[in-house]
Amino acid sequence: MRRFRQSMAFVATLGAGALWCAAAVSPALPALPPLPALPALPPLPALPPLIDAYRSGDMSAFDALLESGADVNASEPDGATALLWASYRDDTVTAERLIRAGADVNRGNDLGATPLWAASQNGGGAMVALLIEAGAEPNQGLLLGETPLMVAARSGHAGVVEQLIMAGAEPDARGARDQTALMWAAAQDHPDVVETLTRHGADVHLRSEVWSQVMAVDPHGHPEYNKDIPHGGDTALMFAARVGSLEAARILVDAGADVNDTDAWGISATLLAAHSDFTDLAAYLLEQGADPDAARPGFAAIHSAIMHRNDRLVGLLLDHGADPNLTLKTWTPTRRSSSDLSFTPELVGASPLWLAARFGSPGMMRMLVDHGADPMFVHHAQRVRSGFTGDAGQMEYFETTPLMAALGMGAGRAWFQPAREEREALALESVRYAVDLGVDVNRVDVGGQTALDAARRLRYASVVDFLLANGAVSGDESDRN
Repeated sequence: MRRFRQSMAFVATLGAGALWCAAAVSPALPALPPLPALPALPPLPALPPLIDAYRSGDMSAFDALLESGADVNASEPDGATALLWASYRDDTVTAERLIRAGADVNRGNDLGATPLWAASQNGGGAMVALLIEAGAEPNQGLLLGETPLMVAARSGHAGVVEQLIMAGAEPDARGARDQTALMWAAAQDHPDVVETLTRHGADVHLRSEVWSQVMAVDPHGHPEYNKDIPHGGDTALMFAARVGSLEAARILVDAGADVNDTDAWGISATLLAAHSDFTDLAAYLLEQGADPDAARPGFAAIHSAIMHRNDRLVGLLLDHGADPNLTLKTWTPTRRSSSDLSFTPELVGASPLWLAARFGSPGMMRMLVDHGADPMFVHHAQRVRSGFTGDAGQMEYFETTPLMAALGMGAGRAWFQPAREEREALALESVRYAVDLGVDVNRVDVGGQTALDAARRLRYASVVDFLLANGAVSGDESDRN
């Protein structure tokens, strides 16, 4: 303790000396002029007394004001009236009193939210009925177009949706980005609302607005790794596929939705379900006749299923006719510093078998070969190096077999890694299977490395022993031979 105190005293003395030295050699800085006083903010406008009393819960004052003829249509600065507040609180008693006193049932706030819109969001059936009976307009929406029907559908209130339609709400009205109530219901996984809307004739074929955005993959600064990606163009079925709503999808297909619907980029409902790992939904769409090989954007459901290490979905796709040799045609974009599920540039050109080998799925390898996958496939790939080292920005090339891929050769980022303690066993199983299929154990990549070199680098002793027992040599020995 004594030494500690002595040390701290020394540090304090040193710090004080440093400050003294700095003061001794630095000229004094001129004093800064005082900051000008800020002008006083104007007081906030007072709330209309009727609204103030209601919001604060002073119902005695509210009753007195209402009986004395206070303006029931007076509004706050944002346009909210007492009736809008009563609807927001689902207070039908007060709302009825305000309506009898002359409150405008169609007066909205600055965003366009009317009492009926608020009631529809709440799912208050009694309030909705009261407002409709008083003359509320069911198709009056927000400034961006979101109608009471849309917000009721988004919130999952099937009973209110029924009330609104019976009162004249337009089922296919368009809101922001041309989205409809049916799209909202599907996107929020409300199959009961989807059923109500389709029963009343909502159009399952309508599409949302289409727009495009330049997106990129790492390294983002290279022009060849940037491209204009179309967005939107989604039907209600596409919104259901995005969230994995199997029940909504069933209802939509029964109502005539096309199981091969695609969005503006060309992503099909099945591909979207597979990319999000919604196996049951993808299985249903396949049973209804969806194309397992739909790949207009450059990748297909089988590629996503393999990256998810989803053996069941890979099997379903193959059983429904998916091409086991369909190669990946494009990279997919990512946000900066994200872990988005994307296909990196060095995976472009890979076959399903190569992907299964590369990402530790020997069971998938067997399924693919049983359905006709080519075990002698060689993946030729390239990528621009990223990072801040001296070789950043340079092109890197790869030439690898499925056997080499099983040992990490050929690069590529996994979506989901197997547990660390399982990786060597999975690699050994994949390598054994590739050797049984006749894949060359001594194939050399563009850097002069073989599978044996990769196994040693990974320190997979069991794989090294197996390869040596099957005549494998390192890249250097291959050169000498």
